[in-house]
Amino acid sequence: MAKMLLVDYEKCTGCRLCELVCSVKHTGASNPSRANVHVVKWEDEGFYLPMLCQHCVDAPCMSVCPTKAISRDEELNRVMVDYDLCIGCKACVAACPFGAMGFDEIEKKVIKCDMCDGDPLCVKFCDMKAIDYVDATTSNFERMRDASRNFAELMAKAHGG
Repeated sequence: MAKMLLVDYEKCTGCRLCELVCSVKHTGASNPSRANVHVVKWEDEGFYLPMLCQHCVDAPCMSVCPTKAISRDEELNRVMVDYDLCIGCKACVAACPFGAMGFDEIEKKVIKCDMCDGDPLCVKFCDMKAIDYVDATTSNFERMRDASRNFAELMAKAHGG
């Protein structure tokens, strides 16, 4: 069965260990700016949110790529970048509605979660279990949708909405 990354923002403490292990695995450097996951922090609200690629079914990043360098790996249910085809135009970065695509200024290439080839380190190292690698079931998609709604309500309240 296909799997997915599920984030529980209520468990995240903002420690950013997920960013560190991700950057070390993918670049060999402990540099969160080069990680494929980013923790967005709202310190005043005490709120932290790990931002990961959602590996969308109709991925906007895949739709806008002029060289077709972004495709779906059906086996692991993930959206991947073929760096042999990627020209670094960053159209995918602009198209991602989740802010999950980034650009590594050192390597001069786009970056996104690749689920660590089916063994995500962010999940293994998150002591709070704010990130989990679960079966891609309808109930898990519903949990993700409900969490998104709760997050939207929380942000609206925090900003006077």
